[in-house]
Formats: sequence, C-alpha cells, structure tokens
Amino acid sequence: MANTDWKAKSKKLKKKYKALKAELELRIHDAAAAVALTTDAPTTKTKTNAVSPLAPKGGFPELPAIAGVEFASVAAGIKYKGRKDVMLVRLAPGTAVAGVFTKSSTRAACVLDCQAKLAMKVPAEAGAAIVVNSGNANAFTGALGQKSVDAVTGCVAKALGVPASRVFSSSTGVIGEPLPHDRITAAIPDLVAGLNTDAVKMAAQAIMTTDTFPKGASATIEGDGGPIHIAGIAKGSGMIAPDMATMLVYIFTDAKIAPAALQKMLSRNVDDTFNAITVDSDTSTSDALLLCATGQSPAAPLQGATAKAFEAALQGVMLDLAKQVTRDGEGATKLVEVRVTRAASDHDAHLIAMAIANSPLVKTAIAGEDANWGRVVMAIGKSGAQADRDKLAIRFGDLLVAEKGWRSPKYSEEAASAYMKQDELLISVDMGLGKAKKSVWTCDLTHAYIDINADYRS
Repeated sequence: MANTDWKAKSKKLKKKYKALKAELELRIHDAAAAVALTTDAPTTKTKTNAVSPLAPKGGFPELPAIAGVEFASVAAGIKYKGRKDVMLVRLAPGTAVAGVFTKSSTRAACVLDCQAKLAMKVPAEAGAAIVVNSGNANAFTGALGQKSVDAVTGCVAKALGVPASRVFSSSTGVIGEPLPHDRITAAIPDLVAGLNTDAVKMAAQAIMTTDTFPKGASATIEGDGGPIHIAGIAKGSGMIAPDMATMLVYIFTDAKIAPAALQKMLSRNVDDTFNAITVDSDTSTSDALLLCATGQSPAAPLQGATAKAFEAALQGVMLDLAKQVTRDGEGATKLVEVRVTRAASDHDAHLIAMAIANSPLVKTAIAGEDANWGRVVMAIGKSGAQADRDKLAIRFGDLLVAEKGWRSPKYSEEAASAYMKQDELLISVDMGLGKAKKSVWTCDLTHAYIDINADYRS
C-alpha cells in the first residue's frame, strides 16, 4: 500500500478514535448526571436540579458538523467538582466572526476584551478560537479580570498558533471573585489534544451553570453549489433579561460571507430573538453571542435569494435557542408567549410585552395556574405605554377574557382555569390603537427560583 494511503488511513482511524473517546466521555458524564439527579451525594453545596419539564422531549439534538470548527471540553475545577467546566473551539483560517454583547455598565473583562478584538483589523486568513469557562464570571474583579483574560487567551493563542487578537473568551458564574485562570491554562494542552468535530454536545454541557439541560439548534439550506449548515449552542437559565443578545451563545456556519455582512445580519435578528425573552428581568454582566462563518461550504458566497434564505434559517436557530433558554428558566414549569398587537408604536408594543412578561404578579399567577387577567391589566397600565381601557382586549389562548374596559360576557372561569394547566401558554393583548406588534417569551415564577438563587454562592 502506498505511503499516502497509510497516512490517510491513519488519519481516519485517529478521527474515529477521538469520536469514540468523546462519545464514551459523554455517556459517563450523562450517567453521572443521572445519579446526581436522584441522590444527595455531597459533591458540592450547589443544588442539582432535575431537568426542566419544559426541556425539548428529544434531548440534545443531532447537530451537523460544521467544516472548519472543532470542539473540546475538560473538567478544570473552576468551581464544580467532577464536571466539565471549560470548552475550547478552534476555527479554521479565514473564519469571519461577528458578535453582540451585553450593554450592562458593569460588563465583565472578557466582554470588553471581545468587543475590542472584534473592532480590530485582522489578516483575512487568520485562524481563531473561543475559550469559555463556567463557575466564575470574572466580572467586577478589577485589573485582575483583564490579567486573567490575557493569560487564558494568550495561552490558547500560543497552543493553537493563532493571533491573540483572534482568541475570544467568555466566563459565566459567580460575580466578584477572581478567576483561577491557572486552572484553565493548565488544561489547555488537554483541550487542544481533544479537539474534535463531533464534540459539540460536551462543549454545550461545559458552559452550563444552573442550566438543567444543554441547548442546541441547527438548520441547513441548499446553496448555489451545495448545502450550507448552521449549528449553535447556548447556556442560560437565570439572570435573563438581555439587552443585546443573551447569556452565552455560540453559532457556527460554513457559509461564505464577509465579516461586515455577517455582523449586519446578526444585529438585524437580535431584537426578535434573544432580546425578546426574559426569565427574571435581570441583565447579566457577561452576556455574549458570537457568530462564526468558516466559509468552507461548497456553496457559492451568499447573495440574492440564497442570502435571504440563510438569514431566515439563522433567525430560526437564534429563536430556537432563545426559547430553550426560557424553557430552562430557573424553576420554570410553564413557557409563556406574550403577544401584543395593534399598539400605538413599536416602542409601546415592546414596553407592554415586557411589562407583562416581567411582572412577578403575572408570573406567580401563571405558576399557580390562576387565570388572573386583572394582573395583565395592571402590567399594561404600569408599562408607561399609550393605552385606552375601552379599546384593549385580552385573551388567554383562544379565550377572550376581557374587552371594552370590562370582563368579556363570554368569559368562563372554568375554561380559563383549564387552559392555565397547559405547559405552554399564550397571553394576547390587542391594544386597538395602531399597527405595531411584538412577541416575547417568558416563564412562570415558582418557589424553586428562590431555592436556586438563595444560596447560589454557597
């Protein structure tokens, strides 16, 4: 057999070995998680919550491998013992990167670093990488914060042979505690050795904090010359009321598209996806969304109808991930869409929808399966948006509960109470004033939310 044939066979066997190793680690991780959910083993003081009842029934989806993207994860012991808590992504040379981040005035060092790096001019053929840790947000840590970012990204840059300006980092977890970055840098060799195109689920698990399930979504469209794939992962469960994107989200595609066009496409689709969800009205210091396009699809560069189809598919992946975050809201038992129509302006539609979605009184009524539409009226009134009592109408699902400034003559307490027992609910508000509309997604507020957050640091 020719030497080149042996090399090809050896390369194929190594790839298969990596995939089998990743699958074995995944099964061990899942088995350990299953035990943790059914025992009180004192591995840590952090509460371990059962998987959300709103989690996708099929579990983590089968995501397509994106050419030019490799994943790895390790247990570095940042906070949690015996679980993956650092993930690394290697991106092929020539990858375009776009991002949106929290607008919090107390942004974490890693967020500021990512924003600065995305503003830099880089060689068109430069490679890139993303490194993420859970268990510590590296936020409000003074000069130590940037020191940790530099140490981690510099170590990754050296190990992968990419410019430090092309290594993006994220941290999630407790605010105000120095990041033990030496634990991450010590794990870089193992991360690099474990890089694999098939390890995306392990990467999604490594970035979880109070999440009860890893989140993934994908889409494929037919481009001019071949298929174009999109695959994304996310983490988020609490401190969710984004003001740019949300939590931590990483989306990858093999599409051919310039960085500037990729950024515009991402920014256009944030408001109706990640900015349209809320769990508890709190905006994180660390929210980040990175979108990476490797350009390795056989299809031609995006343009015309193909570009429109791709953007629609991207928006679908973003909304899917956003809803999964809401489904995993801390202590959530119900997913709720708040749909506002015929508001006086887009601004008013957003104000009203968020006022309802963030109201503790509305959310606790939903948790108690109480059809208390009076609390929806209250939320509309406090929103600051233009409203006319005698023109608005409120529906729970298809049930008209209030109209013309009064309870609907068709209102049935029995029917409304029965509707509230469903896992997924729709609250519709017709303002009767204009043409603006807005949909946002939220969840109920249960005692479990208090249980999770009352001792988060302990």
